[in-house]
Amino acid sequence: MQKECRIIEALQNKLTYRQRLQYMKHYFPINYTVNVQFEEVLRASNITRLRDQNVSELSLRCLWLSVNSQVLLKIGAVLLEKHLSWEYIQDLCLLFEHLAEEYEDCNQGNVDTNVWDVVEQVLTGDTGSGQKAVRPKALLDNCVKVMWMLYSESCK
Repeated sequence: MQKECRIIEALQNKLTYRQRLQYMKHYFPINYTVNVQFEEVLRASNITRLRDQNVSELSLRCLWLSVNSQVLLKIGAVLLEKHLSWEYIQDLCLLFEHLAEEYEDCNQGNVDTNVWDVVEQVLTGDTGSGQKAVRPKALLDNCVKVMWMLYSESCK
């Protein structure tokens, strides 16, 4: 848990409001959006609803990790290497990779079934549920809010 909390702290330092505003809004064209699956828009209200259904914290963290890893890859895919936000996204991807190493338990046997179905759909890119155009900053804002919900108690 200690290594996991250090990674979360590094993510918090990278995902400050100021940096999200600079790299995900100011360095992008006005009203620029990225197409993502509906399941990749993970909001705090989704976590609250899943908690009300008694979904385990491990499952929620695995869901958050899987969804946001894919979101970062999609944002990174639209950037050229010389784009001002490219290195920022690469740094975030690296932190998420390190966090994924801490979550080797994120497999079908250890994650609630309804959450696993969403994780599998996000990871396979199954777009049966439809696409949604979302601003990159909004995606990272959701990432930060949910991260705070999931880790504020255990990583003070």
